[in-house]
Amino acid sequence: MWYAIEGYDAVDALPKRTAVRPAHLARLTALRDEGRLLLAGPCPAIDAEDPGPAGFSGSIVIAEFDSLESARAWADADPYVEAGAYVRTEVRPFRKVLP
Repeated sequence: MWYAIEGYDAVDALPKRTAVRPAHLARLTALRDEGRLLLAGPCPAIDAEDPGPAGFSGSIVIAEFDSLESARAWADADPYVEAGAYVRTEVRPFRKVLP
């Protein structure tokens, strides 16, 4: 089943994000290569493609997992969580309708 994972950034999270971004992207790349990633990306903190020093307010990942528990475990092990870039994550079942 698909799950929506939303990570919410801490205040001044940008340096923490930058430090662990390669490890964060490696996990997403692995999901993509397994055919389990629908989409992933950050939410700019301002209305701009490149928010610069304003950074991001969080991220959204929609990926396939065997269960809600396995999706939560994957989210909890994210480098952004471990580095303190995210203050919290939410994981919910997701049902793709379109496209």
